[in-house]
Amino acid sequence: MAQRRFHYEVAFEQYLRSKEIPYVAVDEAKRALDKAYPPVSLKSFDFVVYSQRGPNLLVDVKGRKHSGRSSKSLDNWVTQNDVDSLVQWEKIFGSGFEGAFAFLYWCEVQPPDALFLEVFESGERWYALLAISLADYRKHLKSRSQRWDTVNIPAAQFAKLSRPLMEML
Repeated sequence: MAQRRFHYEVAFEQYLRSKEIPYVAVDEAKRALDKAYPPVSLKSFDFVVYSQRGPNLLVDVKGRKHSGRSSKSLDNWVTQNDVDSLVQWEKIFGSGFEGAFAFLYWCEVQPPDALFLEVFESGERWYALLAISLADYRKHLKSRSQRWDTVNIPAAQFAKLSRPLMEML
């Protein structure tokens, strides 16, 4: 297990292990790029997750706190740099790899079954997991904050497009 700083990444890695999903954790400290890819600020993603049915996923984990009571407040914001960097990583990895965001919602209480399809416990915390492909995210993104250079997609679109990670694999 790679050394992780954030409990969301630790929880996601434990989720992958519990489901016996093959993956490689990306270690930012050892990341190396060829000079052929000179973006000014290429942010690392978190995991390469291998799929049996579709493309392998380049997953950027996004952690958000959630009450666990309603699906109306599912924050799905990311930075524009997150999006642009995943686009570059897709190009670097080439065909057979697709960028994706995995939103882990840390819930204060165990969420009701009807609220999320993927719920798990890690480190005495409850998490709900929703994933969305980079392609779907890019089609619907809107500026959230120009000051912070963040984007998101409208809640109704996110509800339609996000899905359990297992469906993407």
